Amino acid sequence: MSHPSTNRPTDPGPLPVTLAQAAVGARVQVTAVRERSTAIGQRLADLGLLPGTAVDVVRRAPLGDPTVFELRGYQLCLRRREAALVEVTPAGVAAAAEPGA
Repeated sequence: MSHPSTNRPTDPGPLPVTLAQAAVGARVQVTAVRERSTAIGQRLADLGLLPGTAVDVVRRAPLGDPTVFELRGYQLCLRRREAALVEVTPAGVAAAAEPGA
């Protein structure tokens, strides 16, 4: 007889959050661009969506698509399917933990 806890699958941790899931008004930081070897993945990188880049979510269209983002001094409008290729994390989490930040 096996112990119930040994039959559970291991927890892979939280799924990556994408730019498409970021809330309006949020500031996030790019961690990866999926499908970088494809034309759209390369184009997103060419537009400045590179790991470490801070991105502000400016506004979303009334029906939820497309969304306007601000990064590197310009605004970029992406459809949900394109924004879903960009993995992000909340920006400033490490900076907020530092004294005086």
